[in-house]
Amino acid sequence: MNQESGHFPRKTDGALHIPTTMGEVPESHPRYASLMSRQRLVDAMKEGLLADSALIAHGRGEAFDYLIGERTAPGAAAAIDEVAARLLVAERPVISVNGNTVALACDELLQIADSLGCPLEVNIYYRTPERMAGLLERIKARATALDLNHVEILGANPDGKIPGLEGPRSNCCKDGILGADMILVPLEDGDRCEALIAMGKQVFVIDLNPLSRTAKTATICIVDEVQRTVSALLSRLKNPKIPDPKFDADASRRSVLEVMLDALERDQTDA
Repeated sequence: MNQESGHFPRKTDGALHIPTTMGEVPESHPRYASLMSRQRLVDAMKEGLLADSALIAHGRGEAFDYLIGERTAPGAAAAIDEVAARLLVAERPVISVNGNTVALACDELLQIADSLGCPLEVNIYYRTPERMAGLLERIKARATALDLNHVEILGANPDGKIPGLEGPRSNCCKDGILGADMILVPLEDGDRCEALIAMGKQVFVIDLNPLSRTAKTATICIVDEVQRTVSALLSRLKNPKIPDPKFDADASRRSVLEVMLDALERDQTDA
């Protein structure tokens, strides 16, 4: 991930320099990737880009990631393949992002939007003018750094509402989420996922909890960590497969759950 912005931890000589809380962490540290992600979120929260609950949500996801060995399980890899294939044939795809995904995977999501020729829309639950302005500014800054200013960034002026959904996340853009036929939504919430499915849209989510309402409701849930997923999606978009209308999304989700359960069983046996 390209993180040259001063908002992120700085790397020199193979070490991660974090002046705020962690000191220097070498790349050989077994928790290196996890620590980098945590610090990005801490920094983003200090800048006012995230609500406090964002850190709780990330920590919950990390617990599930431990159970799959912090690796992409075969079921998730199959889901990534299918999502990439479907997004490439979508008529009006859109990528919906919240604060956590901007902090963790902004560059890759901009590159995916560029590959698909689709907009990226900011849609958050704890919506304030300051937080929205900060997130939009961050995305535009990264787009400039990546020479991707042509990617359309939506969310500043929502002009539509998702039917059957209350709260700030119902506000969306007609040229984005409301008009989309397929939506990639890292870190979605259950209520909005259900409402989007009810509208007849295909909703592709990234959720490390295979038992969440979102994971069970989505057209396809990729049960994997968001940064690994978006990196893999970028690769798959360059070498896509043919979409499979019979793809068993529930079997994919359940297979990753089985990996988690096997990990717990092995731990009990070893004990």
